[in-house]
Amino acid sequence: MGIPRPVLLTTAVSAVAGALLLAPLPATAAPGRDTQRPHPVRESGGPDTTAAALQKATGTTDTAGTPTPPALRKDGGYPRRTVLDAPPENPADKSIKLGLAPYHSLAPRLNALQKLSDRVSVEVAGRSAAGHELYLVTVTAPESSRESREQERMRELIEDSPAAAAKDRRIKSSYKTPVFINNNIHGNEWEGTDAALKLIEELAKAKDGRTAGLLAKNRIYLNVTANPDGRIAGTRANGNGFDLNRDFITASQPESRAIRQIAVDKQPAVMLDLHGYVNGTLIEPTTPPHGENYEYDLFLKNSYANALGMEKAVNDLGYTPGEDGVQPPVIPFRDQQEGWDDWPPIFTPQYMAFQGAVASHTVEFPMRVNNNDYNTLPVEELRRRSAINTDIAGAVMRATLDYTLDHRTSVIADQIETFRRGAAGEAQRPVSEETVPGVPGIGPEDVYTTSFPRAYVIPAGQGQRSATAAARLVDHLVANDVRVERALTGFRLAGRSYPAGSYIVDMHQAKRGIANVILDEGRDISADVSTMYDISGWSLGLLWGASVDKVQKAGGGLHIPARPVLAASPTGAVTGQGDLRLRLDDAKELAALNSLLGQGVKVRGAADGSAIVPASARRQAAVLADRHGVAFTATKEKGSGTVARTRVAAAVTPGEQFALREMGFEVLPVSTATLNAGFDWSKADVLYVSSGLQYGALNPAARAALDGFLSRGAGVVTLGSTGAAFNTAAGLLAAKPVAGNGDANGVVRVANAGGPITGGAPAHTFVYSPLWFTDLGPGVRADQSYGTGSPLVSGHWRAKEDGTGGPSAAAGRASIVSGTSAKGGSVVLFGTEPLFRDHPKGLFSQVGRALLGAAG
Repeated sequence: MGIPRPVLLTTAVSAVAGALLLAPLPATAAPGRDTQRPHPVRESGGPDTTAAALQKATGTTDTAGTPTPPALRKDGGYPRRTVLDAPPENPADKSIKLGLAPYHSLAPRLNALQKLSDRVSVEVAGRSAAGHELYLVTVTAPESSRESREQERMRELIEDSPAAAAKDRRIKSSYKTPVFINNNIHGNEWEGTDAALKLIEELAKAKDGRTAGLLAKNRIYLNVTANPDGRIAGTRANGNGFDLNRDFITASQPESRAIRQIAVDKQPAVMLDLHGYVNGTLIEPTTPPHGENYEYDLFLKNSYANALGMEKAVNDLGYTPGEDGVQPPVIPFRDQQEGWDDWPPIFTPQYMAFQGAVASHTVEFPMRVNNNDYNTLPVEELRRRSAINTDIAGAVMRATLDYTLDHRTSVIADQIETFRRGAAGEAQRPVSEETVPGVPGIGPEDVYTTSFPRAYVIPAGQGQRSATAAARLVDHLVANDVRVERALTGFRLAGRSYPAGSYIVDMHQAKRGIANVILDEGRDISADVSTMYDISGWSLGLLWGASVDKVQKAGGGLHIPARPVLAASPTGAVTGQGDLRLRLDDAKELAALNSLLGQGVKVRGAADGSAIVPASARRQAAVLADRHGVAFTATKEKGSGTVARTRVAAAVTPGEQFALREMGFEVLPVSTATLNAGFDWSKADVLYVSSGLQYGALNPAARAALDGFLSRGAGVVTLGSTGAAFNTAAGLLAAKPVAGNGDANGVVRVANAGGPITGGAPAHTFVYSPLWFTDLGPGVRADQSYGTGSPLVSGHWRAKEDGTGGPSAAAGRASIVSGTSAKGGSVVLFGTEPLFRDHPKGLFSQVGRALLGAAG
C-alpha cells in the first residue's frame, strides 16, 4: 500500500565588520511537523514573477540570453585567488530578516576567507539571469601547477580510459576525490549558503590532522549560492522565473549551465544539494522509480551509506520534537514506499549521477522559514528556525566529508567502474541484496534498468527533418560531455545508409547514461507507481526537432571513418537566386523571421506555413542565416498575405514567456490583475492565454476593453485548462475541452494534419495535464490529434479513479484545434504543452505559427 502523495507548499544582515561567521541565535517556540513534498502543479503566470520580485528588491532587470560560462580553469595550482567585486549593500535582501548572509556580503567574506588561508580559492563560475556572480569555492591543500596538472591527468584518465584508471596506482594513492556541495538553488531555501560559509572557515583554520588528511586527499567544491536572484528576492525561482532544480536536462538558464560546467570540469564523485523544508530532515536516496540509466547498484551502495552517516550527524545535534519542533530525519528509500522518486534527470542530484557521482543527495532542512511563515512569524522565531537549519546543513556537509574521506578508495573505484561499464558496453547490474549488500528493503520494485543501444545516428542531408535542430541537439550533447563523432564518408549501419557528415554517438563511452537520457524515447512507467513527483518523460531525441536513429546492434562493431565533434558544423545558408523560402519548423527560424520583420522587411506567407522573403532582403537573410544557423532557399512561390510583426499580450508561465522571447516575439505580460488595472490594447496584435487570466474575473471596464480588442478581429491562442476556460467564457471557438488526468505528463504520439500550424511538425509532442477537444463546431479544424491506441510513449499517464481521463480516452482526439471566432478573429486552442519550461524545442514553432496566423 503506497503512502499518500506528498504535498509541500513552497514558492518562491549586513555582515558585522570584520566578522566571518554569524553567531547562533537563541531558540524560542517549536513549530509543527511538516513532512510533505510539492504536488506537481502548473507554474503560475502573470506579472508577479520572480523577475518582478527581484526588480522590486534590487532594481535590476532580467538579462535572458546570458551565454554559457566558459570552462573553469584547469591550469595553474591552488590556491587560485580571485578578488571579488562587492555589490552595493542592499537592505531589501530577504536573507537579512532571517539573520542570514545577504548576497552583497558574500564577496567581502569570500575575499577575507581567501586571505585567511592558502586552502581557500574562489572562482566566478558564471552569472545569474539577473547578472549576479556565481561563486565557486574550492577548499583543498595547496597544489603546485605540476601537481594540479597531474590531478587533471588522472581525472581525464578516469573518464577517457577507465579500465586503465582502475589499475593506476597513482590514482589509488594520490587522486583527490572531488566533492561538490550545491547551495540555495531554490532562492527561498537559504541556509545551505550560510552553512557553507561556516564550513569553509572551519576547514581554512583547522589545525587537526584529520582535516589536513581530508584536504590532502579531497577537493571540496562549494557553489555558495546557486540562485542569488531568488536569495535576494525571497523567491524559489531565478530572475527569469525558472525553478532551476527543474532545468536539468534542458539547461535553459545560465545558473544551471554553470552547474553543468562544474560537473563536467570537476567530475564530482559525491554531491549534496541543500534545500528546505521538510520536517524531519529528508535525506535521499529516494523511493522508486529510480532512473533506469544509472549504474544504480554502485549509486545506492554509496548514497544509502552516506545517508545513514548524515542521519546520525543530525541526530547527534540533539534537537527534539518536544523542545525544538525538529522531527527525526527521514530516508525515503528506507522509510517510504513512493512519492519522492529519482526518475527524472531534471533535478541536480539526479543529473550529477550521470556525470560520475556515485553518491548524490537532496537534503531538505526541517524548519520552514519561507512563504507565509516568512511574512507572519516573529523575527525571533524565524531566526531560531534558520539557526537550526544552518546547524543541520553543516552537520550533513561534515558527515559527507567524513564518508568521503573514510571511503575515498572505494568511492573513486566506483566512479571508475561506472565509466568502465559504459566504455565497455556492459550490461547494468540490477540492484538486489546480493549486488548491494547491507541496504535493507531492496525488492523488485527497485529494479530499473535499460538495454543501451549500440549507437545513435543523427543523419545529415536527405531524411534529416531539420539541420538546424540537429546542430542544436549535437551541441547540447557535447555540452553535456557526450562524445559525438561526424562521419567523414558515407556509411552503412544496421541495414541503413547514411551520408557523410552524419553524426554518430557511439554508446560504448563512459557517459553513456547521459547520452541515453538525452536521446532515448524513454519509458512508460504508468503501471510501476501510482503517482510521480514531477515529469516522467522528456526525450530530446523525439522533442527537439532532429531526426535520430537508434542502432540496437552493429555486427562487427562501429568502423566508420569519423572525427570527434567539438561543435556542430554550421547549418546556415542562403541558396539560389530570387525570392527566398524560410521554413518555420524551428524556434531559430521564427527568431530569424521576427528579426526580418523588425527590420521592416515585407514578408509573405506560404500555404504550408513557411515565409517568403523578398530577394531584396538577401543581405539581411545572410546575416540571420549565419547568426541562427537557418537556411533560406530559392523559391518561385510568391505567397499570399503579409506576415506582420506580432506583439503578444501573454498571460503565460515564465517558461512560455521565455520561449516566446527566444522566438523573437515582443511579449507584453498580462493577467487578470493587469487588465483590471487598465491595459492599452492598441499595443497588442494577439492574445495568448495559458495562465493567470480568467475572463469572468475581469471588471466591467477591463472586459469591455478586451471585448473591443476581440471584436476588431484580433486573434487568440490558448493553451491548457486555463486557456480553454477563457475560450469558453469569452465565447470564441466552438470546441468542448475534455480534461485528462491532471497528474499525467510525458511524450505522446500525435498525427499532424499539416497546414499553417502543424505542417512539418514532429510526430510526437509533450503533455502535462493533457486536454483534448470534442464537439467541434462548423469550420473548426483539428490541426493535430493524439495517436490511436495508447498514445503515451514515455512518462506517467493513468486514468482517473472513475476510469476517465486516461491515454486511451485521448486516443484519436483533437489535441490542437483552430478556426474563426464569431467575433471574426483567428483562434487556436492547444491541449498540449509545446513550450513547457522552455524544454521541447522542436515544438515551439507550433505556437509561433499559431501566433503569426492569429495576428494576421
